[in-house]
Amino acid sequence: MTTDFEGPAIVVLSSSSMPVAEEIKSLSGGEIHGLRGRADRADILFDDAKHHIGSLFSQKRTLIGIMATGALVRLLAPHIGDKQTDPAVLSVADDGSSVVPVLGGHHGGNQIARVIADHLGGFAAVTTAGDVRFGVSLDEPPEGWQLRNPEKAKSVMAALLGGAHVQLGGDDLDKAKWLTESDLPFSPTGDVRLTVSAGPVEPNGLELVYCRQNLVLGVGCERGAEVEELIALLAECAIDPCAISCVASIDVKADEAAIQQLADHLGVPARFFPAARLEEEADRLQNPSEVVFAEVGCHGVAEGAALAMVGKDGALLRPKIKSARATMAIGEASNALTPEDHGRARGHLSVVGIGPGSEGWRSPEVTQLVSQATDLVGYSLYLDLLGDLTDERTRHDFDLGKEEDRVRHAMELAGEGRNVALVCSGDAGIYAMATLVYELLKSGGLSDGARRIAIQVSPGISALQAAAARAGAPLGHDFCTISLSDLLTPWESIQMRVKAAAEGDFVIAFYNPVSRRRRTQLAYAKDVLLQHRPDDTPVILATNLGREGELIRVVPLAELLIDDVDMLTVVIVGSSQSQTVSTGDGKTWVYTPRGYAAKEGTKIGSAA
Repeated sequence: MTTDFEGPAIVVLSSSSMPVAEEIKSLSGGEIHGLRGRADRADILFDDAKHHIGSLFSQKRTLIGIMATGALVRLLAPHIGDKQTDPAVLSVADDGSSVVPVLGGHHGGNQIARVIADHLGGFAAVTTAGDVRFGVSLDEPPEGWQLRNPEKAKSVMAALLGGAHVQLGGDDLDKAKWLTESDLPFSPTGDVRLTVSAGPVEPNGLELVYCRQNLVLGVGCERGAEVEELIALLAECAIDPCAISCVASIDVKADEAAIQQLADHLGVPARFFPAARLEEEADRLQNPSEVVFAEVGCHGVAEGAALAMVGKDGALLRPKIKSARATMAIGEASNALTPEDHGRARGHLSVVGIGPGSEGWRSPEVTQLVSQATDLVGYSLYLDLLGDLTDERTRHDFDLGKEEDRVRHAMELAGEGRNVALVCSGDAGIYAMATLVYELLKSGGLSDGARRIAIQVSPGISALQAAAARAGAPLGHDFCTISLSDLLTPWESIQMRVKAAAEGDFVIAFYNPVSRRRRTQLAYAKDVLLQHRPDDTPVILATNLGREGELIRVVPLAELLIDDVDMLTVVIVGSSQSQTVSTGDGKTWVYTPRGYAAKEGTKIGSAA
């Protein structure tokens, strides 16, 4: 199974497709996206197939549609770009009898089709000419190999399909059995040349050049070094960049921007080792340094990292060279490398807001980050709301009131090189855990690894947005939010904020309005607000937003009863300008005018 097959989006448009979709999910660890009202057992429901499938495609998700190929093509037609960037897209028959790689056949689609077909007992309808005729994808070499000039693959394949023959050459040909054992038409005088070389080769005419990715770039640098200096140092090494499988360094450099940028520049991963592991290579170093040992605990970073990556059967191809602020060495493995098997990546922490919890109100970005995570950390209820998205991922459940423990645990897991999603309700940055992540970074007490992780905060629909949308448009003009919980904020500060918001005539969204022990704060806020706005000011009480038992009520401020509010209720109090309007279906809507009625040329308020 290819890496691209991990976590695909499996799209179904009817309940009859669900059995096959569930089989593919069990095989791949992806999630099922279903059309609401027709495939309601899906992990994620959508209302508009064209929009939703187009959005998934734009995210570069591997996309598997349990539907007719023609239907899938028509839905994707406005979004299709080119074969170099489009993700793998496959259509699968309702009964699993056929699997068609529609797009991205050479980006994993053909192999995915074969894997699915084998699992379902169906037929992989691979139509890519080269795969069918010659049993090899010249523009998609196997893992551990790279095509130096992919832009030539199309013309080379066209020539082969037109009857041209192939001559093989290069100094690394004995390692390329995927070529030598293919069904290509070989001839020592062929018009097409396939070259397998361990060094730089400039292709000519109908020539494709392949290199084995068995080299490792060991790098050390001062804090704040520029990536341009590393690129210049690489040029001095005089090696083919195509042969580089990864960039390696010591773990204290996991957050060094220049090293990450160098890996991105080369299109390879970055891997990191603790000083103790690098010191195990001390006997193999060609340029050991006591100064380096005193600084980081090993006698060589660049050479040590390169050797640690290539293993005991590998060796230094280029000893350490230096620039003003960096060092670099090249390690050579005996075979093509799989970087994921050595060292560890820089850890990644996604702080995600899942909104009120329903799939429809969860952003595609959040769904993608959760799907990519190895570990999920959160309050048990929030993790439960993710449903099947938690499958195939390690859950780390915490009780309410353990916020710091929860965040610290997530950061430490990421510090071990894992991809962690810290799950919050609503928006992760509004009365949630994102701020605590940065507080812990600043205050200390974290391991060195946890301090060097990559952090991404992904927004969600907040409770105030959800409540406002359900009730109309109460946030149409200036508003603020105030938490009435005095667990972390002194009551005197809360009182000051309530008075200021009342005097400023803000629409106010009250979070944490009551608790089992706290019943007086909301009553205080009501009394203060009644001093500054009319008795009939609309108040929205929104309970269980986006979940079973959702209840939206609108009451006048003077009639607000504290006992009607619980811990799962968001309270939005209108300003003196907020109004209500009723519609024929019996609903009462709340809105706060922006002031358009006073704008020149408006017809608001005039007779129809």
